[in-house]
Amino acid sequence: MIFLVRHGEATAGWGDHPDPGLSDLGHRQAEAAAQALLGFGAKAAVCSPMMRCRETASAFERAAGCAATVEPVVSEIVTPEGVDDRVAWLRGYMEGTWEAEGAAFEIWRRDILMALAALPENTAVFSHFVAINAAVSLIDQDARTIVFRPGHCSITQIDFSGTVPRVAEYGSQAATRVL
Repeated sequence: MIFLVRHGEATAGWGDHPDPGLSDLGHRQAEAAAQALLGFGAKAAVCSPMMRCRETASAFERAAGCAATVEPVVSEIVTPEGVDDRVAWLRGYMEGTWEAEGAAFEIWRRDILMALAALPENTAVFSHFVAINAAVSLIDQDARTIVFRPGHCSITQIDFSGTVPRVAEYGSQAATRVL
């Protein structure tokens, strides 16, 4: 099983800070997620280079006695060139489909899924709302950009043991502010 973990609550939203760390609540969420991951049998960690993912992963690193590998492919979606208002662009994109922005995002989705498939069993991957949706939507063969709304520190379980990957369990969903 591969465990996709959305980062904990950040101190600021996308429009307010380019790379915020975790809020006090986010740190508590990270500690709870670390304990849940240990209960699921997670033994290794990979994380986005963004501060909120690094801080979320650090709780698991301490609890599991391991060091997370930083993997840029599981980071935030890249804003296309020429977009002046990232927040407005992303809001619109999140309401559409992966194909709406062209081949670059299709390649990114496939790169994420290939990176996840190459990981050792029982690895926790600390990532982002859109990146998790990128992987899940590809597995589910769903063209929508957002197929579910993982809450902060939710844990989505992906099973790569069969001939095709499958979502074994979606993480908890919440009405969290993404933008």
